[in-house]
Amino acid sequence: MLQTHNRTAFTESHALFRDEVRKFFAKHLHPNLDRWERDGIVDRDFWRACGAAGLLCPTMPSEYGGLGADFGYNIIIDEEMTYAGCSAGLGLQSDIAGDYILSYGSEDQKRTWLPRMISGEAIAAIAMTEPSTGSDLQGVRTTAIRDGDDYVINGSKTYITNGQNADIVITVAKTDPAQGAKGISLILVEAERSGFTRGRNLDKIGQHCADTSELFFTDVRVPVANRMGAEGAGFGYLMSQLPQERLSIAAAAQAGAQRAFDEAVRFTKERRAFGQPVFDFQNTRFTLADLAAELQVGWAHLDWCIARHIAGDLTAVEGSAAKLWHSELQWKCCDAALQLHGGAGYMNEYPIARLWRDARVQRIYGGTSEIMKEVIGRSL
Repeated sequence: MLQTHNRTAFTESHALFRDEVRKFFAKHLHPNLDRWERDGIVDRDFWRACGAAGLLCPTMPSEYGGLGADFGYNIIIDEEMTYAGCSAGLGLQSDIAGDYILSYGSEDQKRTWLPRMISGEAIAAIAMTEPSTGSDLQGVRTTAIRDGDDYVINGSKTYITNGQNADIVITVAKTDPAQGAKGISLILVEAERSGFTRGRNLDKIGQHCADTSELFFTDVRVPVANRMGAEGAGFGYLMSQLPQERLSIAAAAQAGAQRAFDEAVRFTKERRAFGQPVFDFQNTRFTLADLAAELQVGWAHLDWCIARHIAGDLTAVEGSAAKLWHSELQWKCCDAALQLHGGAGYMNEYPIARLWRDARVQRIYGGTSEIMKEVIGRSL
């Protein structure tokens, strides 16, 4: 269990909510996690149960069915889910997609989709990455060409979280390919549209229960009313949401780092070698002491970031720095914890194996560590 008694970003109301999240996960997540990992997808029943419990899009206003809560509630869900060893795409729905629709969607789009996303009846994805573009969003090749009152969309996307389950896809496309970044728009594509198809549920190193997919758009016709915000303003919209997206990743990374550390402490105290617990060797204690100190710093920094974001002050550079630092710490903790498990760490029956696998992508998605350094470096 995450120790949260000394956290500074949360109130008593947050603590009560965290208790409810833990109880819910104990009943609905833990008994099903191994099956989801085998199946490569999370049951839609789980999404609906999350919605009924108030665990989806809690920051959304009450007029759409949300709790009207601050972003600390989202962070609690992110932390507890990652600490549990689960990679379901709730954070994508609650921390990213919901806010895009709330911030840039029309009133009709909000009333159509937000209540369903909050209840878990609708699952959202956001289609940015393409096979040839990666982090270079300005280089997307998917097009949405105006034809009367419609857009006709052609292109492909990959590595899309919630891709198999998604009912609605926020699609990054060029409405004016000649304008580069200024020609990018965000368009809502319903999954039942003719010409929209899902490719493979991708075979990943880790995060097996996340349905990460290829998506294809072949002459997909959607009304112009499906565009979110102004035509050509999509790149700016994407950039404005990055601090929150990267803070979410940072919070999950910190929780994952803590879980790996806790597993290492537990294992080394139980496993004996050369007549004594592995924990009693100086190398073990020094390794764990180093990680404990970095985790202490990490929790303090994360709470600072959370407080700044709730106040509306977290900058893009600060969000990038948080994503960089915490995701790198997660990898350091997971790799060191696996090493302290010895040969057992390489066995899938031990939680550290899943934690280690799941952690690797944290330094890639949401902007690679190298991109984070570039963002920070440009600000100096």
